[in-house]
Amino acid sequence: MEGRQEAVVSAITINTRRILTGDYLMVDWEDSGLVFPSVATDILRTIKQSMIERKIQDIPPCDLAGIESNLTQILELNS
Repeated sequence: MEGRQEAVVSAITINTRRILTGDYLMVDWEDSGLVFPSVATDILRTIKQSMIERKIQDIPPCDLAGIESNLTQILELNS
C-alpha cells in the first residue's frame, strides 16, 4: 500500500516584527535548525512532498505546543 504523496506544511517567516493572530514566535528557533529568529504562521498548505526542498530539524516541544495551541484556536478545533 502506498502512502500519500502530499504533505501539509506551515509557512515560516523571518519577519518577526509583524505577528498576526495565529502566528507563533518560535523560542528555540536555533534548535529547529533555522538560521534566523522565525515565526510559524497559521498559513497551511497542502503540497506535493517532492516540492519540499529541505526539512527543518524537529521542532522543540515548547515551540510545538505553542504552534499547536495557536492552530487549535484559529481552526476552532476546541469547540
